[in-house]
Amino acid sequence: MTKYIGILAALLLFAACDLQDYPDRFRATSGVPSIDFVRYADRDVFITQAYMDEVLCVVGSNLCSVHEVYFNDQPAILNTSYITDHTLLVSVPSKAATEKTDKIYFKTASGDVVTYDFKVLPPAPKINAMSNEWAKPGETVTLSGRYFIDVTGVQMPGVEVTEYTVDSGESITFTVPEGANPGPVEVYTASGSGRSSFQYKDSRNMLFDWDGTYGMALGYGWRAGDKVLCAPGTHAFPALDGNYIAFSSDFDGTPYGAWAEDPCSFDYWPGEVGSAHAPLYSFDTFSQYINKYGVGGLCLKFEILVPTSNPWTGVALQLMFSSENQVSESDMNNNYFSDDDFPRAVWEPWIATGSFDTGDKWQTVSIPLTDFNKKSNGSACATKFDDSYLHGLAFFVWGGSAEGKAGTPIIAIDNIRVVPL
Repeated sequence: MTKYIGILAALLLFAACDLQDYPDRFRATSGVPSIDFVRYADRDVFITQAYMDEVLCVVGSNLCSVHEVYFNDQPAILNTSYITDHTLLVSVPSKAATEKTDKIYFKTASGDVVTYDFKVLPPAPKINAMSNEWAKPGETVTLSGRYFIDVTGVQMPGVEVTEYTVDSGESITFTVPEGANPGPVEVYTASGSGRSSFQYKDSRNMLFDWDGTYGMALGYGWRAGDKVLCAPGTHAFPALDGNYIAFSSDFDGTPYGAWAEDPCSFDYWPGEVGSAHAPLYSFDTFSQYINKYGVGGLCLKFEILVPTSNPWTGVALQLMFSSENQVSESDMNNNYFSDDDFPRAVWEPWIATGSFDTGDKWQTVSIPLTDFNKKSNGSACATKFDDSYLHGLAFFVWGGSAEGKAGTPIIAIDNIRVVPL
């Protein structure tokens, strides 16, 4: 019993010391705050406006009474560690206001509200992605990104987009105009302009376009792609850009059920540098990208179409770059497909809802090479992926992380390329 009394006494002493050692700890107060001015958090400059995501210092009195802060109608995140009676550090919300009032609202726990005149300025727009980088003129596409606020214009390479719809500051939808050329897309706003890092009709470092126009018309190996090659008109949906490949088979939904290798895979198993089937890394543009950006700065891209009539409901798409230690023109084998010491990307877009289709439209898929770090079941692979794997490439439908539903999906793929992030 004496032991427990001693422990209790020690805890009380610690608590007392804690209160004495931290006299400035946050304690909510009653009443209402008063605001003297707002300045930047990192420099002593008074301001009446700031960009989204900037950190501000509010100076006033009784700021410990503040329970919530809103910029226009958007809530800010408060951290009591950065609130004292006379200063309050807060970041401007990154989401655009639905109703712009040009005010900050300081709300207390009792419901009192103090307002302060302040404008939130959006930064220059940032374009992250385009729904289909290979869309034809007349097709509808969506740009996704941030800060699409007070948009004044959208520019495709060589031609202006005259009609567009902005949704919540994070997407812009428009029809690709006639005359659009390959290249980056630009968005203009009152805060400045943003240019995409991706390119419309991007043919840079095209590995396989299945036509031989920008990339290779076929792979090489046991499943070179000829068994899944489709000409325009093969299916009811339109081709993206000439020939494409399409995987399709009856699946029972189990990740490791019967393997449909012929109808659901293609390989590129390379030979020597300079040969007809040279390693991918030796291609001029690919080699330049590896040297300039490294594996961490590159991504695998391709366009995909899964029709609504044949949705994807189970089993994963395995994406595997291969090194010469695993497979080559002189040592053809697919043993590495099931080798879980071999890193790969595992793509399962149907998991979120149980079913995936692209609405009979082509969509661009982008997978950073840093995501090539999985086993066949989608769990983490202990082997680090590096540029020694950039010799060959294989796509095949098999394995995955979850049970799905039986189905007969059609997974059409075109324009496989590796480009900078």
